[in-house]
Amino acid sequence: MLLCSMAVASLGGCSIPAVTLEAQKPNAESQTQSENTAQSNNETTSPVVAPIFSGSDDPNFVVGVVKKVGPAVVRINAARTISQQLPEEFDDPFFRRFFGDIRPSEPRQRVEQGSGSGFIINSAGQILTNSHVVNGADRVTVKLKDGREFEGRVLGEDPVTDVAVIKIDAGKLPTVPLGNSENLQPGEAVIAIGNPLGLDNTVTSGILSATGRSSSDIGATDKRVDYIQTDAAINPGNSGGPLLNVRGEVIGMNTAIIRGAQGLGFAIPINTARRIAQELISKGKVDHPYLGIQMVTLTPELRDKINSSAEVNITASKGVLLVDIVPRSPAASAGLRQGDIIQGINNQPVTKIEDVQKIVEGSKIGETIQLQVQRDGQTTQIGVRPAPLPVRRYS
Repeated sequence: MLLCSMAVASLGGCSIPAVTLEAQKPNAESQTQSENTAQSNNETTSPVVAPIFSGSDDPNFVVGVVKKVGPAVVRINAARTISQQLPEEFDDPFFRRFFGDIRPSEPRQRVEQGSGSGFIINSAGQILTNSHVVNGADRVTVKLKDGREFEGRVLGEDPVTDVAVIKIDAGKLPTVPLGNSENLQPGEAVIAIGNPLGLDNTVTSGILSATGRSSSDIGATDKRVDYIQTDAAINPGNSGGPLLNVRGEVIGMNTAIIRGAQGLGFAIPINTARRIAQELISKGKVDHPYLGIQMVTLTPELRDKINSSAEVNITASKGVLLVDIVPRSPAASAGLRQGDIIQGINNQPVTKIEDVQKIVEGSKIGETIQLQVQRDGQTTQIGVRPAPLPVRRYS
């Protein structure tokens, strides 16, 4: 669930101080050198685990982070005009007696209000938030923690990664420092700031529960993101707000929850959000490579089920099975067929749909990628040239 079975995917802390011996007894010098040599050898062969937290010797480190970052976290209000076509029954004289002269051909309009969160990334007024917070909005307003409100302008949005950039006309604004989401470790302390359920400037904390959660893992198969999972409380209205480490650096953008679950929140890694934001600021849009296939991870159990229920004979026990090809797509033009099994791309083995998504997302539009495909028991090479992904927007 965005905040504001057989999975088919459409490709479309605590620092430990070192102990130092101030002096050694003269008659123990050689023994000490030997012990140091042995210790050095052990350190060479044993992996060094980096400390998960830094600075958690301060029990109030969350307070420090909030004071540092809180002023740069904003509330975003979005208003959308929704048109509704009345049912044909309203043209009946019986209904018109009660509702007046309302014609079905004349759509009724209503204004839908929504809110989310965001964070200021530079003093000139650029703000990161989720695409679903502002998608389809006729008017966007931004409220700062100090109470000031500004009209916001959407510089660009990318529904595929759920990232958007807003601009407000203001200067000398407080900003958030962006961290690095590349080497995060489960168990790290994290802090979320946002405006859940209309409760502005709410702070929650927890740990980083996992990294690399795929879009299919969380039921958002139309997205192309490997999510950060956290147990810090996240609710509707937290969308677009920052997930922070103990140093007050943004490591993720809060974006989704699983309905009915507790302690299962998800954030877009800041490295992904930053890359998308840079493209949105420079071009106003992001083009994602697209093949036009619907696929499912092939398992021995799925293979046996298909073979027993249809007049087919799938011999492969792993790979990615194509269940549909979008007409007039790059995949259709290249000759891919329903029932083909992708076993590699550019000679890199693939065993699940997430493998395909990552490789395709990292490819370049218009440049051919080679798919190793099993068809009718034979392996063949098929070249496909990705096109820009057609993006469907909310209505």
